[in-house]
Amino acid sequence: MRKVTVVVASHNRREQLLDTLPRHRAPVILVDNASTDGTAAAVAARHPRVRVLRLPVNAGAAARNAGAALAHTPYVAFADDDSYWEGDALDQAAHALDKHPSTALLAARVLVGPTARLDPVSAAMAAAPLGTTPTQPGPSVLGFLACAAVVRRDVFLAVGGFQPKLHVYGEEALLAMDLAVRGWGLAYLPTLVVRHLPLPTGRDPAARRRMMIRNDLLTTWLRRPATRAVREAARALSTSDGRGGLHDALAELPWVLRHRRRVPPHLEAALRRLETGQAAVG
Repeated sequence: MRKVTVVVASHNRREQLLDTLPRHRAPVILVDNASTDGTAAAVAARHPRVRVLRLPVNAGAAARNAGAALAHTPYVAFADDDSYWEGDALDQAAHALDKHPSTALLAARVLVGPTARLDPVSAAMAAAPLGTTPTQPGPSVLGFLACAAVVRRDVFLAVGGFQPKLHVYGEEALLAMDLAVRGWGLAYLPTLVVRHLPLPTGRDPAARRRMMIRNDLLTTWLRRPATRAVREAARALSTSDGRGGLHDALAELPWVLRHRRRVPPHLEAALRRLETGQAAVG
């Protein structure tokens, strides 16, 4: 019996999606984020075993929440339209989560492009700045790449999944903190492999940078100390993208104040250790 369902969220990347979908070795739920390029119809025709949910609007990363809610397996693996889980990674993930009941999320090793270059995020996780505890299957982490994560479905849904307000880019950090606050472990397991095949020309890079800065600011304001929140806002003023991101984040300040919940001191200390390590390696 399969224990993992792959949830793929996609928006207007039909051809790439048609290439990666058959490479998954588990049942797939596709959440079509209101694509206008015929994605849903093409997938239904070419891959009839894929369950397709077409959303009326582009929900961004929160589309994964809808896919997870439809799944009937205890574990859900996320993928993007330009990524897929390699080999027996999903069986390995299910075994690891069965064996480690306090772990809510596993982050896989990501190999990028046709040359299978190691993603820098994976390299940083492998350095294990937070160490490894006996109750986890690999180094503890407080972040992950959404296209390379397996979660306990019930836990993921219980904490609210990906925050809709963040839409896309950098949405993982808030979820990682919220899982850790509730006492769940997050671990990097390098034997799990995800292939990521981004297009040479992706979406608008300036818009992406602005959105990432916005989301980083919102996440900091929601969960980190006030001094940190002020410092990050001041830092954003140094670039045009940063000023744009700050402008967009300030528009959400009333929402932030209603939902602000600082992480406990031990978790804040762990986040600072991670940041210190990241600064040391550039």
